[in-house]
Order: sequence, then structure tokens, then C-alpha cells
Amino acid sequence: MSSYVLSFRNDPDVTASQEEVDEWGAWFQSLGSTVTDMGSRIGGVTLLGEGAGANALSGYVIIDAADSAKAVDVASGCPGLRHGGSVEVGEQIAM
Repeated sequence: MSSYVLSFRNDPDVTASQEEVDEWGAWFQSLGSTVTDMGSRIGGVTLLGEGAGANALSGYVIIDAADSAKAVDVASGCPGLRHGGSVEVGEQIAM
């Protein structure tokens, strides 16, 4: 089992509707014991560099998954994907 960081990105000027907030809550509940670190919402992001896109970091969570394919499968249920956001999935590497 490995740990994976799911980094959520969205337009920093968009405010989620109550329906979207409820969808996020239901999705997090559905993740159950796969979540090892509930992470946090992130705001006040400043984008730097030529490659900085319109979607800024808006939050993250850390999950346990058997492999990267399973982590991507979990991330594919993210409600933000239905509302213009994106998710980055990366394996957490011990230093």
C-alpha cells in the first residue's frame, strides 16, 4: 500500500455553490478509511511563472491505495471534475 496526494485545482475566482459543497462532503465520506490525511482547503493562491494556468491549488487530501491506477480511480470520483476543476494524483515519496 502506498500513499497518494490528490491535489485539487480550480479557478481561484470561483465560489462553490451549496450543492457543490454538499457533493464534496458526500465524496469525502465515501472515501472512508482510504483517507490518511484529510488535508485542507487552500485559498489566497498566487500563481507565478509562464506555465501557471487558470486553475490554482484549492486543496488536497492524502489517501492510501494499492497502486497509482487505484489512486486515479479514487480521484476520478472527485466532484470538482464536474465543475471545471482538476485533480493531480501523485505518489507521496518518503524523504
